[in-house]
Amino acid sequence: MRVSVALCGLVLSCFSCGILGAENWPTWRGPAGTGVAGAGVFPTRWSRDEHVAWKQPIPGKGTSTPTVWDERVFLTGQEQGHNLAICLDLNGRTLWRTAIGEHRAGKHRKASGSNPSSVVDGEYVFVYFKSGDLACLDFDGKILWQKNLQRMFGADTLWWDLGTSPVLTRELVVIACIQSEDSYVVAFQKGSGTLAWKRARNLGAPLEAAQSYATPIVTTLGDREQLFILGADHVTAHNAVDGAEMWRVGGLNPQGEKYFRSISSPVLAGDLLLAPYARGTTMTAIRLGGQGDVTESHVEWTRHGIAADVPTPVFADGRAYVLKDRGAVTCIETRTGNTLWTGEVEKSRQGFSSSPILAGRHLYITREDGKTFVLRQGDEFKLVASNTLGEPTYATPVFVNGRILIRTQEHLYCITRAQTR
Repeated sequence: MRVSVALCGLVLSCFSCGILGAENWPTWRGPAGTGVAGAGVFPTRWSRDEHVAWKQPIPGKGTSTPTVWDERVFLTGQEQGHNLAICLDLNGRTLWRTAIGEHRAGKHRKASGSNPSSVVDGEYVFVYFKSGDLACLDFDGKILWQKNLQRMFGADTLWWDLGTSPVLTRELVVIACIQSEDSYVVAFQKGSGTLAWKRARNLGAPLEAAQSYATPIVTTLGDREQLFILGADHVTAHNAVDGAEMWRVGGLNPQGEKYFRSISSPVLAGDLLLAPYARGTTMTAIRLGGQGDVTESHVEWTRHGIAADVPTPVFADGRAYVLKDRGAVTCIETRTGNTLWTGEVEKSRQGFSSSPILAGRHLYITREDGKTFVLRQGDEFKLVASNTLGEPTYATPVFVNGRILIRTQEHLYCITRAQTR
């Protein structure tokens, strides 16, 4: 594997947060934010009755991905008109539930008011909701501070339901609010909730194309911590300390299409950033670095027809695995953008909203009806198993300590290799 400056920076960033080598899942995209699980052997076959260690009902409509630190699992949900932060242990026992502001229901049939996933760092838990409520809790469920971004900075102007999750730098929690009017990126001090900085991000994209549901990336290049944000027809890079824009790449919507909102998030691939765009029509590879508008000099390649509208790609060992919304899977060489193989799982009226995960040399993709397909990681498309839980599933699965946590719309399942009950 080619180890680049960007990848080394990401590893150092993970090490500074205490997650390198640990069996943790601190963000919705795993230990390094790339959709790749840590080392371990994970189940490849299960059903509703086999290899289920435990199953717990979760209040409200379940759409956010769990996060894990040590033996604690963190979720968001809703109950009796309130947003909830929820903590369970890895045996399925509920440790606490904390109400955080009034719940604002989702518009879309697949969504809820608690789409964003929590993010944890070993000391704090951060949760964010469609109502605009952002809160920091300790590991015992106590609210340390709470803000409402919509009351502070203006109404949510997204056409659909909030999707972006909070991200963490060394000192800050950061939210990207990319919408039709008054888009901004804002950062608060982790422990105190003090406003660190707020930067406008209005790039002139038309109508819905100005809106983004994607989650930013945090990494360290050299000695500088940076944020990468996809949306409004651009990728922008920001200094994480003060939010100042460092460089940008535009041209993702050359025809000015009005409805190219972003859902699929960007992914770091060595010293490239992969940007899915155009409702799943294009994938653009952008070389990191530079200053100002680097569109002409830093676009390595653009491919048409291989990206996804909703699922976020996976990167590992110089390859990206791209799951399209209807079940086609493409493996590409990230340096060139060339296709290495492609295949498709069984046809269904159901699509894919959760993102693929690489774990134990297998690629796991979960369909909206709760069926997970397991593919062997290698030089060809090879289906290993198909496993169904039979419940609507929109969250991305989580892989820790040899277990798979699958959050359906109503339950949290723990899948293990050994039958426990």
